[in-house]
Amino acid sequence: MNNNKRLYIGLSFGSLAVIALIFGAVYYLIHFQDYPLFRGIAIGLASIFLIVFILVAAGTAATVITIIRARNIPTCEGSIRIATTLLFPIAVQLGKIIGIARERVWGSYIEVNNFLVRTHRNLVTNGRVVILAPHCLQESKCPFKITTDIENCRRCGKCDIADLIEMAEKYGATLRVVTGGTLARNIIAETRPRGVVAIACERDLSSGIQDSNPLPVMGVLNRRPFGPCHDTKVDLERVEEALMIMQKGG
Repeated sequence: MNNNKRLYIGLSFGSLAVIALIFGAVYYLIHFQDYPLFRGIAIGLASIFLIVFILVAAGTAATVITIIRARNIPTCEGSIRIATTLLFPIAVQLGKIIGIARERVWGSYIEVNNFLVRTHRNLVTNGRVVILAPHCLQESKCPFKITTDIENCRRCGKCDIADLIEMAEKYGATLRVVTGGTLARNIIAETRPRGVVAIACERDLSSGIQDSNPLPVMGVLNRRPFGPCHDTKVDLERVEEALMIMQKGG
């Protein structure tokens, strides 16, 4: 497990510890009140908390085991999804508190997610893969609007869109250029893919992966030589690698 993956995994276990401490303090305050009703509420809450906590802890442990073995655990896929859904926002905030930039945490989460998708032996996309690319990949001075129709692209080669179109055609995928998360979600609802290759910055990718759960998403970070959201680039080899993983099913 490399250092980048360790960051998110470490914050996930730290988040579990913080949750346990907070709940323990609340339970203590409620349980030792003189009112029987409070004690009953405390016992009920403790029972629910323990079930959820064990499930999330098991999912986090299963994530670590999957990364170490480089092979998924089919029986733990549900608990892994629950763990990442619940712990991700807490891990980001915990990282912020201890001085770790959100971009680093987001990037670590994306790398862990990609690894889990890669090791998913039962991934079956049947060619139904959508490539979601941000509109900032398009050359900023280009007069042709491609967010409504990708066929408007003249394939001039001034940006990476033409290469992405050729790649989508090669692998039988659907390429769509989006302006934000809302449009991306609408496209997923419209096309109903079995897998997604998403290109974006750390923030948009991590939130998109969360929003798309349990749909498998391979995230590819864009390059920003001119700053965010302006004439960005993408590593086409990484996009093709993600497509190959989706097509062959892990």
